[in-house]
Amino acid sequence: MSARTTHLDKGVGAALAALSAAAKKGLGDPVLAELVMMRASQINACAFCLDMHVDIAVRNGETAKRIALLNAWAEAGEVFSERERAALALTEAVTVLTDGFVPDEAYEAAAKHFGDSELAHLIGVITVINSWNRVMVSRRTEPGGYAP
Repeated sequence: MSARTTHLDKGVGAALAALSAAAKKGLGDPVLAELVMMRASQINACAFCLDMHVDIAVRNGETAKRIALLNAWAEAGEVFSERERAALALTEAVTVLTDGFVPDEAYEAAAKHFGDSELAHLIGVITVINSWNRVMVSRRTEPGGYAP
């Protein structure tokens, strides 16, 4: 697969970066934000974003074990907290809108662990990573180009 040369407008990139920063800051949990971004990137097969967010997660203290088990988070038992599992379930529901909506169960489970503002920011994190994934996958951006 060859890289595409499709240009990303600087304004669009800056807007996505600003949304990402605001959503992560409002969520207030950098490790959880990276778990969410990695999980959505796994689902969307975005190697560039996955590579980048693994690096950021490690710098924020995430462990290799939890990163390795992220793709099987629902079966990983207590490796992930209830709060993290609720966020990951919501991530999957928002990322894969097969029925055209987020199931009430996924939203309500997340709402039990996140206040209104936190939940809004969590949804913002999920939304922006899905946007980035779509940009990078459509451009076939390969991993390794991220510089911290």
